[in-house]
Amino acid sequence: MAFDLKNKLAIAHEKRAPLFDVTDALRIVNGAADGFPGLTIDKFGDRYQMQFFGPELLTSKTEIVEALASLFNPVCVVSKERLSSSGKSLENAPMDVVIGTREDAVGTVREGNANFHVDLLDTINPGLFLDMRHVRLEVEERFREMSGASPANLEASAHPENPGLRFLNLFSYTCSFSVHARLGGAAVATNADISGKILDKGRENYALNGLDLRPGEFFRGNAIEYVHWAQKKGLRFDGIVLDPPSFARFKGFNFNVREHLMPLVADCATILNPGGFFMVSSNYSEFNLSAFARDVLAAVSSVHPNAKTSWKKSQDVDFVGSGSTKDSCLVATLVEV
Repeated sequence: MAFDLKNKLAIAHEKRAPLFDVTDALRIVNGAADGFPGLTIDKFGDRYQMQFFGPELLTSKTEIVEALASLFNPVCVVSKERLSSSGKSLENAPMDVVIGTREDAVGTVREGNANFHVDLLDTINPGLFLDMRHVRLEVEERFREMSGASPANLEASAHPENPGLRFLNLFSYTCSFSVHARLGGAAVATNADISGKILDKGRENYALNGLDLRPGEFFRGNAIEYVHWAQKKGLRFDGIVLDPPSFARFKGFNFNVREHLMPLVADCATILNPGGFFMVSSNYSEFNLSAFARDVLAAVSSVHPNAKTSWKKSQDVDFVGSGSTKDSCLVATLVEV
């Protein structure tokens, strides 16, 4: 059994070889598609996160940890049990450091030209959503193409009389999209999130990448509230990313992605510059990719009649079998105007 687990783990890891030059943060096991039903394993540099979404392999936990230790010599491994005995998904999952110490759970990872802080014990999310990597890298490249991001151009774009390219990151989490946008040449990357703690982590990520903090880049509050404020102020953006949670609560307002997402997409379209791009995504498992992309395009086209869909896609190559389970699903589309 132990040899079989180790062999399957090595095979799953090798499947991800195309990403090794791009990043050291990736999913190396994505459940049943990799021969590990109910289990995901994420690599964050020398740190690994195991998440059990079902009971199938809980009794083999020790052998899986031993296989990880033998193959990768990790600094730290954290195990999280995401399913209760009644079968209900847990947001406050029990966590267990099975290799290393609590202090070892904190570190940095590389993604393209960017670096990010991670903490495997900071709730269920370590600080970087791996399934959005391919979109973050594209955001950086799009701003690089728009700005012609030489050092001289970047210096000019930061000048008060030349505001340069602007990016808006709604439900920003730790601001990883914005780090990539700034590295690509965006003069201002505005982050809106309801959590001050999360925005502080975003500021840390800016500092980690040598990015100065510019006026208007951090807004603590409801994303809908920010968009309405931007409309009144006449602000315009050259790129927008809208990656909301399925449900959120802020000051008595309950955001529901099924009910509120498309009206918000239409509102965002009013503050998007011609020639800009707009990426919308969701992990809500009931969404169908084709229908989602069609609805997003319709909402944007109500403001920009010539809008077109650039792409529609799901998770990156390390999420083998994406969409086959509720814990591994993503719909994302990018619209150009």
